[in-house]
Amino acid sequence: MNENDDRLSEQEIERYKRHILLPEVGGAGQQALKRARVLVIGAGGLGAPVLQYLGAAGVGTLGIADDDRVSLSNLQRQVIHDTGSLGEEKTESAARALARLNPHVRVVRFHERFSREWAALQLSGFDLLIDGSDNFDTRYAAADAAEKAGIPLVTGAVGRFDGSLTVLKPYESDAKGEQNPRYRDLFPAPPPEGLIPACAEAGVIGALTGVIGTLMAMEAIKLLTGAGEPLVGRLLLYDALSSRFDTIRYRRRKAA
Repeated sequence: MNENDDRLSEQEIERYKRHILLPEVGGAGQQALKRARVLVIGAGGLGAPVLQYLGAAGVGTLGIADDDRVSLSNLQRQVIHDTGSLGEEKTESAARALARLNPHVRVVRFHERFSREWAALQLSGFDLLIDGSDNFDTRYAAADAAEKAGIPLVTGAVGRFDGSLTVLKPYESDAKGEQNPRYRDLFPAPPPEGLIPACAEAGVIGALTGVIGTLMAMEAIKLLTGAGEPLVGRLLLYDALSSRFDTIRYRRRKAA
């Protein structure tokens, strides 16, 4: 990257003024966002707010990996798409929305399903991975790929009225010198097939995906700017019906 690539224009300084005023972000943090390359798995319920807020925040390059098309039942929660997008590739619809939101953001579209094989070819070009998928196969593949690439992973999930998210950096150690946990330290194995129904079967309240997706975007911004304490080793849980947040701590499992 050219050393001048992260310089902010006058227009960008005005656009991001409220970020730059924050001591935890400042001009240096905004430049870090502009340099950043973030890959988002899924342009659906979680991916929509993630993409919108990271695009608005000035993340320089956003990659979108999704092999689906926009359907009418998506629009109750996938707010980056609209009625005019029906039938389009989600990556195309999301890229168009981001271009309207912030012309300074470059979007890289991957109209294909995320997999370990795909990640081995593409993930090296990104600094951060965000998993907004809706199935355990992709979640495990994302966790393995991010660990192998040595980049942070922000991963979230929703169902009905409940959501959760965490941050994974298993290639690093904590302040005590202990290795950070892996995804499998939190979820050692996928649940039996059919035990946890998909949103298409059980339903999901649309605004819930906005809550969890926005929190995922916040974690990404913290990671990219160095502000605050990311959710490493902590699983944040949200119960929408009781308006309650809880946090569960988890650690690296000891080798047998």
